[in-house]
Amino acid sequence: MNGHDLEREDAKTRPVRTGRDDARIRAVGIWLRWMGSPTDGEQQASRPQKEDDSMGTVLLVALAVAAIGTVVTKLVHAGQREAQAEKARLAEEARRQARRSLDSVWSMDDRQFEEYVADLCRRDGCTDVKRVGGAGDLGADVTGLLPDGRRIVIQCKRYAKHRTVGSRDIQTFNGTARAEHGADVPVFVASCVFTQPARDFAAKHQLVLIDVNLLGFWNSGTALISLLDLDIGRSGTNRKLHPDHD
Repeated sequence: MNGHDLEREDAKTRPVRTGRDDARIRAVGIWLRWMGSPTDGEQQASRPQKEDDSMGTVLLVALAVAAIGTVVTKLVHAGQREAQAEKARLAEEARRQARRSLDSVWSMDDRQFEEYVADLCRRDGCTDVKRVGGAGDLGADVTGLLPDGRRIVIQCKRYAKHRTVGSRDIQTFNGTARAEHGADVPVFVASCVFTQPARDFAAKHQLVLIDVNLLGFWNSGTALISLLDLDIGRSGTNRKLHPDHD
């Protein structure tokens, strides 16, 4: 059997492919493609799920940032409170140290206290300083000229540390310091504290008050000129000291 005979024999045994077979093949191919990939409906249904997942992630990140911000804010506020408390503690300790330097002051009599204040004025560059206190002094115990030439008139009150100077004393001094003594700068020095009404009156009439705390600083080396421009409402306290307070 030659080659042509073989081809003819093979053609006889090979199944004949009809149009119906081609249709079946195409249908199987379509079914396989359909089973291997999502339909349009499935793709559309998966989009909301992905969007929900993304929104959830964003929300979690936002909540985490907010929580961190809250913690940081609380830490900052706590630090500020601690800094303010430390500042107040240091200020009180400075006042304590300044008052300790006044131990000898409370043992002075009135005349000695006036001389002590006059010596502080001389130390800080005041000139023509005189102690003029005594009977009929009309509220002036020490007078002199500041380094810039202004006339200073000082009334001194050597009281026990637990006492206070009230507004009546300040009002009396205000009535004579300028009118009778020609003061450019009226100063009231006390070895105790001033009451709040006294401080209010002094602030209103531009009188300088040097209480026991400021006197301690003055005694420790703070220059008089730096005490003259202090805000009376903030530069001292009207809190009375205990008799044995340091």
